Amino acid sequence: MTGFLLTAIVFILAAILFVPIAKKLGMGSVLGYLIAGIVIGPYLLGFIESGNQGQDIMHTTEFGVVIMLFLIGLELDPDNLWKMRDLIIRVGLLQVLTTAALIFGLAVYLGMDWKISLAISLSMALSSTAIVLSSLKEKNQMGSPVGKMSFGVLLMQDIAVIPILAIIPLLASTAGEIAGNSHSGTGFINSLPTWAQTLSIFGAIGLVVLMGRFGFGPLLKWVSKTRLRELFTASALLIVFGISWLMQVVGLSPALGAFIAGVILANSPYRHALESDLEPFKGLLLGLFFMAVGATINFDLILGDPIPIISVTLGVMLLKFLVLFGIGKIRKLNLSQNISFAIGLSQVSEFSFVTYAFALQFEVIGPELSDQLMAITALTMTFTPLVAVVAEKGIIPRMVENTNETEENFDSIHEKNEVILLGFGNFGSTIGRFLRANGVESTILDYDPERIDFLRKMGFKVYFGDGTQVSVLKTAGADEAKILISAIDTPAQNLQVVEICKEHFPHLEVLVRAKNRYDAYELMESGVRNIYREHIDTSIRMGEDVLKKIGFRAHTVHRLAAQFMKYDEEALKILVNFKNDENEYIHNAKKHIEQQENLLSGELMKKFSLNDHAWDSDSLKENS
Repeated sequence: MTGFLLTAIVFILAAILFVPIAKKLGMGSVLGYLIAGIVIGPYLLGFIESGNQGQDIMHTTEFGVVIMLFLIGLELDPDNLWKMRDLIIRVGLLQVLTTAALIFGLAVYLGMDWKISLAISLSMALSSTAIVLSSLKEKNQMGSPVGKMSFGVLLMQDIAVIPILAIIPLLASTAGEIAGNSHSGTGFINSLPTWAQTLSIFGAIGLVVLMGRFGFGPLLKWVSKTRLRELFTASALLIVFGISWLMQVVGLSPALGAFIAGVILANSPYRHALESDLEPFKGLLLGLFFMAVGATINFDLILGDPIPIISVTLGVMLLKFLVLFGIGKIRKLNLSQNISFAIGLSQVSEFSFVTYAFALQFEVIGPELSDQLMAITALTMTFTPLVAVVAEKGIIPRMVENTNETEENFDSIHEKNEVILLGFGNFGSTIGRFLRANGVESTILDYDPERIDFLRKMGFKVYFGDGTQVSVLKTAGADEAKILISAIDTPAQNLQVVEICKEHFPHLEVLVRAKNRYDAYELMESGVRNIYREHIDTSIRMGEDVLKKIGFRAHTVHRLAAQFMKYDEEALKILVNFKNDENEYIHNAKKHIEQQENLLSGELMKKFSLNDHAWDSDSLKENS
C-alpha cells in the first residue's frame, strides 16, 4: 500500500509542477504531462522503475483513454455520424489508406516481411485522439475547419481500429502460435482457431451494441430512481469497465467497445448525466496516461542506437504530415490552417501501443521490434506538441506573410462597405442582423465553410476568408472602410487582427469582442479602446429584470444599470495595471467593488424614483 501511495503522490506532484509550466510556455498540457513522466521515469529521477511497474502503470492509466472514447461516443449520435460521413469517409478514410499504403511500401522496399510491414503500417497510420482533441479544446478550435477535419480523421481512425485488430490475428503464421503466445485474452479464446477468434471479436462488438440498445438504458433508469448520485456514477463506471473487460476477453482494445457504447447511448436521456459524472475521471486518468507514456519511453534503447530510432520517428512524422497536408490542400484549407492540421495529426496513436501488443501476442512481430516501435510512437507523441509550438510561434506567421497562396483561398469580394465584420457566429450574426435592420450594410467574413453555406441559404451575404490575413482584409476593402468589427470566437485571433490593423490599416476604428475581462485586459494593453465583453450586457440585463420583478421602477433600474456599467468600465481601466500581481489585483478589485456599491447606494437614495413611474405605470402595464 505504501508503494501505491508513494507512486500516486509522485505522479500528482509531478503533474502539478510541470503542467502549469508547460501551459505558461504555450506548449499545452499534453506535453507537460509527457515531460513530467520522463522526469519521474526510470531514466532520470527513477521514481518509476522500468519493466513491469511501468507497464502496470500504463495499463492502469489506459482507462483515461477508455473513458475519453466513451464520452466522445456520447457526443456522436448516429444521425450526426451520418451528417459527418463526408469528413469521415472522404477525409478520414483517404488519410488512413494513403498513409498505411506508403508506410507499407517503404517497409517492404527496405526488406521487411509483408506481414510485419502490414501490421506496422496499419498501426502507424493512426493518430493520437487524446493529444489532438486535448490540443484543439485548449485552443478553442473544435468548431473551426481544422477542428472539424481533425475530428473527422480521428473518428475514421477510431472506427478503423476494429478491422485492424481483426486483421492482425490473420497475419499469424500458424494456429499454434496463436494458441501458445497470447497475453491478453482468456485461455478459452486463445485456444480457438484464427477464424473463430475473428468471429468472437465481431460477436463481442455485437453484444456491446445489443447491451447499449436494450440493457444500459433500463439499468440507468433503475439506478436513477434511487436519487443517489454516487450510485449513478458507479453505474456509469460499471458500464465502461464492463465493456473494457469484455473487449479484453476477446483481445480487443477496451477503448473501442467504450466508443461504440457511447455512440449507442448518445440519444439516451441519461447522456448529460453520464458526461458530467465521468468527466473528472477522464481528465485525471488521461493526464496520468500521458505521464505513463513519458515514463515508459525506453531511453536505453534509443541511446543505444539513436540514429535509426530518431530517423524513423522523424520520417514517420514527415510522411504523415505530407499526406495530411495534401488532403488539406484538396479540402481547400488555407496555408496556416493546413499546416496546423497536418502537424496536429502527425504523431502515432495511443491505440498503436495496443496493436503492437496484439501483433506481439500473435508473433507477427518480435519483442525487440515491439520495443522499438513503442519508443518511436512515444517519441512522435512527445515531438508533435513541440513542433506545433514552434510552427505556431515562428514558422506559420512567416510563411503566411511571405506567400500569396492564401489569395486563392477566399471568395472574390466585389462590394465595398464602411463596415467590415469578421466572424458570423452567434455573436457576430446578432451584430450583423442589427446593422442590416437599420440600413447599414457590412462586408462579412467567416472561415467556416459549413456555416457560410448555411447562412447563404438563409439569405446572408457572407464571404469565405480568414480575417487574420492582410491580403484578405485588403480584398474586403479595409483600405476604404471606416470600421472593423472583430467578432471572432478565439481571443488570440482577435489580438492578431488588432496588430494587423495597427500596422496596415491604422485609419480603421476597431471594435473587438472579448470573452471575459482577462481577454479585455490583453486588448487594452494592445491599445484597443472599443472592447465589448460578451457576457456583461446579458448579465446586467438579467439583473435589471430581477430588480423589476421585485418592485423597482423601470427607469430607476435602467439608470442603475447604466451607472453600474460606467463604474465597471472605469474600474477595468485601473485594474489592468495590476493583472499580473495577484495580491495587488485582489486589493484594488475589492476597493473598487466597495466604491461601486457605495455609489450605487447613493444613486438609489436620490429619490429619482418618484417620477420613474412614467416608464412603467400600472395603467401602461395593464394595457400591455
